[in-house]
Amino acid sequence: MESLRVLELYSGIGGMHYALKESGISAQVVAAVDINTTANKIYRHNFPDTPLWNKTIEGIPLDDFNQLSFDMIMMSPPCQPFTRLGLQGDVADPRCKSFLFILELLPRLCKLPTYIMLENVKGFESSSARDYLIKVLSGCGYTYQECMISPTNVGVPNSRLRYFLIAKMSAENSSIQTSDKGCSFSHVTDSEFPERSSVLRYKCQNIDQPSEDNPNVHVLYKRETQMDSQRKTNQNKDLSVQQIQDYLEPQMNINMELYLLKPKTLLRYGSILDIVQPHSRRSVCFTKGYGRYVEGTGSVLQCCMENEISSVFTNLDQLTEEEKLQKMFKLNLRYFTPREVANLMGFPQSFSFPEDISIIQQYRVLGNSLNVLVVARLLQLMSSEHFGHSEGEKQFSVLGNEYQCS
Repeated sequence: MESLRVLELYSGIGGMHYALKESGISAQVVAAVDINTTANKIYRHNFPDTPLWNKTIEGIPLDDFNQLSFDMIMMSPPCQPFTRLGLQGDVADPRCKSFLFILELLPRLCKLPTYIMLENVKGFESSSARDYLIKVLSGCGYTYQECMISPTNVGVPNSRLRYFLIAKMSAENSSIQTSDKGCSFSHVTDSEFPERSSVLRYKCQNIDQPSEDNPNVHVLYKRETQMDSQRKTNQNKDLSVQQIQDYLEPQMNINMELYLLKPKTLLRYGSILDIVQPHSRRSVCFTKGYGRYVEGTGSVLQCCMENEISSVFTNLDQLTEEEKLQKMFKLNLRYFTPREVANLMGFPQSFSFPEDISIIQQYRVLGNSLNVLVVARLLQLMSSEHFGHSEGEKQFSVLGNEYQCS
């Protein structure tokens, strides 16, 4: 197989590029495109020989895309139009403009890429943007598969449920007509879309889903119910997932003063912290707010194992602030370092940050990135000769059995 020419859109800090290298596919990234100056500085630091275009995608002429003559597109479009915490503006959100431009441009290319890989947040699967994507891919003759996958499915102790689509050009598709203007495609009606509710069927027992606030549910400690406790216990018993300690930096390499949780943070947010230990086989998703905000941004690590979490937090609300701190200090809680977050996200040891990128900036760009190992596995499947056939569907089993693909 000849080396593939790859176009990396929304390239960020290079997660897709690293996944391509991890997959073992013979390929060259002929251009990476992003407008985030911090991410671009990090990308250039790690991939100095890759052409990096600091341009808006919709500002790039069709001729420039055609001259690249790429065989694959890898992309992770902005997630804000689809995230559950956002306004869910979908295609009406201005941040979706560049993605819609790509979909309009694809049929007009002189040469359609053989492969397309897309990643986005949970919520994209029920969007109008997803429907438009499927319409364009079907019209252009692609075979595609969609799935929801978390890194726990590849043995990584971190929950980061994401939507993925992999597509491959189908030579047998009769709706393709080639011309000097690119490809045209027959109209695909709404009735030809797979039903949104049945497109993605998955079971995610490893995904952290806290119990809903309910005054009738008995709280054990730290706002944690029996159901929460049992879920975490089950996750930590899953031997197919590695332990957190496999991803930690040597303690001698860490300036603990930079990462220990401050007293005011413990007092204000102690009861909602997601605390994991080195032997845990779980952690919650690290977001771009990690290190700045506490609630829902990622797990923290218990460094001192002499005290049980339950013994520290049981009846904690009945103590004075000074007594609360004395008890919580016994756990020696700290944030994961950016290097450790990168490890959990599958970035290789060769990945590094320029010296002038602050810790908060490092957390932010990592939170906006993706899991390298998950994408690498999907790239391997997409490029295999079995993709699009029943044998290819069976190969999804290498990612674990916690989800199904359409």
